[in-house]
Amino acid sequence: MSFEAGVRHCGADHTQNCRWHIYPSIRCLQERAALAVLRNANRSIAERGAFHIVLAGGNTPKAVYRNLCDMETQWAAWHVYFGDERCVAPDDPERNSKMAEDVWLDYVPIPPNQIHSIPAERGGDAAALAYNEVLQSVSLFDLVLLGLGEDGHTASLFPGQEWGEHAGSPAVIAVHGAPKPPPDRVSLSANRLGLARQVVFLVSGVSKHQAVLDWVGGKPIPAASIFPPYGIDVLLERACMLGDDD
Repeated sequence: MSFEAGVRHCGADHTQNCRWHIYPSIRCLQERAALAVLRNANRSIAERGAFHIVLAGGNTPKAVYRNLCDMETQWAAWHVYFGDERCVAPDDPERNSKMAEDVWLDYVPIPPNQIHSIPAERGGDAAALAYNEVLQSVSLFDLVLLGLGEDGHTASLFPGQEWGEHAGSPAVIAVHGAPKPPPDRVSLSANRLGLARQVVFLVSGVSKHQAVLDWVGGKPIPAASIFPPYGIDVLLERACMLGDDD
């Protein structure tokens, strides 16, 4: 089931246009998401010769990445970026880049110099400066994948902290004192995450029900601060919308 709804971010002068797609199970959501990624990749490569994708962390995207391993595409044309990262060692299992490597990137022939990990092991401030430089080479991402936390956070943009949602905000920001461990992180800003031809949120689990209600209701959560030019596709497991597992 799908429907469209404009969500007005409190204090903003414009509406966040969301297309809500509801799936009966998490497996169905993950399969459809993988196909959506592949479709975007093939279209981008056909039209522009390259595909620039921003990855999300979390368990739902993890299964999507596994599904991508078995799909046929022009991997040499893919350019991979990350929406956020934890300030831990590169081989730490808490790293988003490590997760993506373990389940997907190590098994497909994307050129290593086209996988742009955030150097978060340098610390948040230094890593943000370095990744700002990396992102100057791409004006619009083809696809940004994002998740939604129980508190409405996305990437490492948390309630009560700076999100960088305004035009002119840095592309990448250091996050200190995050409410979830580790406290030091690096995140693309809300403004930079919105500079994309397609933005897709992957949302599963009954624990996200209140965050979804807050978002639909127009509350100023971090997920509501992203305004891509072509709107947002929200892929939801049924339980997120209804608040039950049945």
